Amino acid sequence: MTRELLVAGGGIAGLAAALAARRAGWEARLFEQAETFSEVGAGIQLGPNVTRILREWKLLQGTLAQQAWRPPHLRARDGIDGRQLASLAFADIERRYGAPYLTLHRADLQAALLAAAQEGGVRLHSGRKLLEVADAGTGVRVRTDAGPEVEAEALVGADGLWSTVRAAVCGAAPPQPTGDLAYRGLVARADLPPGLRGPDVTVWLAPRMHLVSYPVRGGDWVNVVCVVEGRVAGDPRGWDEAAVASELESAVGTIAAEARDLLRAVPAWSLWVLHDRPPVTRAEDLARGRIALLGDAAHPLRPYLAQGAGMAIEDARELERVLAVADERVLDVPTALRRYALSRWQRVAEVQRRSRANGAIFHATGPARWGRNLLLRAQGARLLDQPWLYGA
Repeated sequence: MTRELLVAGGGIAGLAAALAARRAGWEARLFEQAETFSEVGAGIQLGPNVTRILREWKLLQGTLAQQAWRPPHLRARDGIDGRQLASLAFADIERRYGAPYLTLHRADLQAALLAAAQEGGVRLHSGRKLLEVADAGTGVRVRTDAGPEVEAEALVGADGLWSTVRAAVCGAAPPQPTGDLAYRGLVARADLPPGLRGPDVTVWLAPRMHLVSYPVRGGDWVNVVCVVEGRVAGDPRGWDEAAVASELESAVGTIAAEARDLLRAVPAWSLWVLHDRPPVTRAEDLARGRIALLGDAAHPLRPYLAQGAGMAIEDARELERVLAVADERVLDVPTALRRYALSRWQRVAEVQRRSRANGAIFHATGPARWGRNLLLRAQGARLLDQPWLYGA
């Protein structure tokens, strides 16, 4: 029996969901409202909990393998005096959890997922904005701004923070601003001062802000992200607005010379106004009937644990597992999607909670900052490792 999954959203989450459906033996049709399948330029970190899935899907080879970077260490530094607080060797992480820690450009990962989806037979429809979705009991119906109504056995909303599909599962309340702004930029590694060309993931921790840098695209470029406390006016849905370097320099205040040199080396910045939702509290936040949510549409994450794309890919892998056994005879689709939700909601809720907690730790001031630094110096790699996350 032919079964079809409809997917809303053509980013990393949506492409991973469509690919998972094909691997489970389903037909998959994906709708993306943009005219092209493209990803806003920014780097991502992928821990072994994610890279083992990409390896299983045979994506950690060919072009993506050349573009991925294997940083040797994670280094935490004080953002004021520049001294190293702690370090973690990623070779130890790979031995411990059986998969590498990688850094990538988002567009490179999306391109690899897109190629796999195309080769796997996913039907891709760009320039299609979703207007209406409905669960009809025996199937789902989707209406877009182009073409006739489409029916299928199930629908996954992977349409991001401002999801249209979400209203059909758990309500249409909008996400809320966190009070933080993320400035993102890329700089050619060769254009950096020699002391800033290191191969590691480096995090500078300063009062009310932090700065992260790591190589991407085979080590030719360095991704730089600076998160500061603040708010801006304008449409909150615009996550890639042009940013002014002078505003960022003013926002960070007094920081270590190396950190400021890194900021000044970035030729152009984009600005992301951070929004999120409270941690999910039940399985019904992820699926209802024949409609499920995946990635940011279900559980947006603050970027303090580097797991946004990772949780979406984990979601897709679990979706693959339940779709593979949903045959409408022994196991119907609503039950399968409920199993997906039951399997995922507690884990993603924990990642949401810990991401929020990390934000407070990263941006600590006064005695809390001193205590954090003392603890990092004393316990180092043990604190930076995440066995609950990487080993799952």
